[in-house]
Amino acid sequence: MFETIWQSISTLPGYLIDANKRIFWLYLASAAVMAAFVYCATTQVRSFKGFWHFLFPRSVWLHESAKQDYCLFIINRIIKALTFTPIVLTMVPVAIGISDFMETLFGPSLHLQWSPLVVVGLFTLMLFLIDDLTRYLLHLALHKVPCLWEIHKVHHSAKVLTPFTIYRSHPIESYFYACRMALTQGIVVGLGYFFFGSALSMFDILGANLFVFVFNVCGSNLRHSHIWFSWGDRLEGWFISPAQHQIHHSNNPKHFDMNIGSALAIWDRLGGSLIKASEAKSISIGVGKYDAGHDFLWAIYYKPVVACLKACKPKFVMRKKYRDEERR
Repeated sequence: MFETIWQSISTLPGYLIDANKRIFWLYLASAAVMAAFVYCATTQVRSFKGFWHFLFPRSVWLHESAKQDYCLFIINRIIKALTFTPIVLTMVPVAIGISDFMETLFGPSLHLQWSPLVVVGLFTLMLFLIDDLTRYLLHLALHKVPCLWEIHKVHHSAKVLTPFTIYRSHPIESYFYACRMALTQGIVVGLGYFFFGSALSMFDILGANLFVFVFNVCGSNLRHSHIWFSWGDRLEGWFISPAQHQIHHSNNPKHFDMNIGSALAIWDRLGGSLIKASEAKSISIGVGKYDAGHDFLWAIYYKPVVACLKACKPKFVMRKKYRDEERR
């Protein structure tokens, strides 16, 4: 067990050099460059020292909420290694199941002899689209299903936002997202195999999906930050900007359940939950009067589970009452 814990901790610095992680150094650097534009546009007297304080204000980075995020980043990695990593849904059985299902419906695999460039392009695009859609659907469920909201509320209990806030989540939610990723990859690989055979690959940059890489370079780390960066109304009708995601973290009830999408705004447009930065320029971070009291680490892990069980209890009580009435 101690070896597993040590291995989990020792791999954390690797997040800075892994293009599949949000805090990859290049993504952080690009966010700093965008922050510099905001600093120059909003400040008359400029200096390197001034920019440093603009980028790293003590009130944000040393806030108790931010300190919790740093701890959760480490603790959740250990919990994942010790508990649900061995039982998380994996891509292979999903891919096999999808491929077999397609063969049952339509006959033997087609294995179309299309240009390798076209196949790789389609596969890369489908990975991105299905991944973004399933992120949206799971995120929507976490907001709309009462017991799941109690779990997701951990993320929204942040009082300030830093790039580490993305790792502020309950282990149960992390498990859901791990299964979602396996399901997404399995669906796309299964469909890809049915249509094009086993020679599947994607366009990548440093090992990350091309579209994911571009999205992360375009300020993904400003989404969880104190720096307001809007892309303008036209682009924000298609892509979720950093400012739009900050609106998602607003404690104003008018902004609850808005901008649920990850990269693409089209899902929110279809669901009627899209709001642009120009429509909400002044926000405060948190869940306001709906705060679950996640002021301590133990509360972040313990309270959501209790609240989740309480949210489910009325349904169980109603079912029991219905069964008792049937017996009469």
